[in-house]
Amino acid sequence: MAGRRVLTRAAKAGRGQAGQQRQPHGRAEGEEALPCADLLDDFVDSLRIEQGASEHTVRSYRTDLEAFLRWCVRAGVDPLHAEHRQLRSYLGELDAARYARTTINRHLSSLRGFYRWMIIAGVIQSDPASALAGPRQTRHLPHVLQRDDMLRLLCVHAAVDATGEAREQTPADMRDQALLEFLYACGARISEASSLRLEDVDFAAQQVKVFGKGRKERIIPLHRMCLQALHRYLDEARPELLNGSATDRFFVSNRGKPMSADSMRKMFKATVRAAGLDDRLSPHDMRHTFATDLLAGEADLRSVQEMLGHATLSTTQIYTHLSPERLKAVHGQSHPRA
Repeated sequence: MAGRRVLTRAAKAGRGQAGQQRQPHGRAEGEEALPCADLLDDFVDSLRIEQGASEHTVRSYRTDLEAFLRWCVRAGVDPLHAEHRQLRSYLGELDAARYARTTINRHLSSLRGFYRWMIIAGVIQSDPASALAGPRQTRHLPHVLQRDDMLRLLCVHAAVDATGEAREQTPADMRDQALLEFLYACGARISEASSLRLEDVDFAAQQVKVFGKGRKERIIPLHRMCLQALHRYLDEARPELLNGSATDRFFVSNRGKPMSADSMRKMFKATVRAAGLDDRLSPHDMRHTFATDLLAGEADLRSVQEMLGHATLSTTQIYTHLSPERLKAVHGQSHPRA
């Protein structure tokens, strides 16, 4: 019902667009009000409420669409009556400004979502963004950590370093070790790790419940080493980090607050530097490595798809290109002339 009220409010805002508008987020004091500010607020509300989009996704949509609405002011374009050629002109300006293809396509996706939502809300009758095409993107193979590099990374915060020497762990070390083991053990996105709650980890069943994009739920097994790291963090480190605070979030910061995705990324970057690895590595590369290592171990593609939470098998298939040994083995076992 909440989603229906959002749409009704948006439709009213569209019919009375000349009236007062809420000040959009991120507008500096004294800056001219953006057109369709109420509609933009309602749209991002619908992303959050109806689609269960993460705050990172909501923030990206808002940023992209505010940029478009500012362009509309400069270009003298009414967003509610924009034509296909005008939207194409906007994307052309992004290209001329040397925006990356991925960024332009993200802006295009935001425009499509916004105009499609306004059609459903009854604000506009035709969708000028439906036939828009973005620049073709080169499909890059994901970066994957080699076994030795993964070991070096996992040893930075461990109780035993890469040489086998014992080291004293701080509560933050135990947490960071548990987080790294978790990312590699189940291929979770960093946003999924940040939103993980205590009740989501089932130690008895040796599995974790992860909520992905659109709050889609999936169950992923956890191996023994990961469970040990998580258990030690819960028993020894988390109570000290909380220091009297309370939260149901699994991973907490040094100040006892829920650990944000940005804080996790900063920790990962610091760990990469400490391990002497390529500074371009990101937490998402743990997810890529998880998938590639499973396929190299002869896991079937459909199971890997389910564990990653991919909507389509084609998204998971890119990892088959990263495991030529597996493809050779399948070819050798299956081809009649092999």
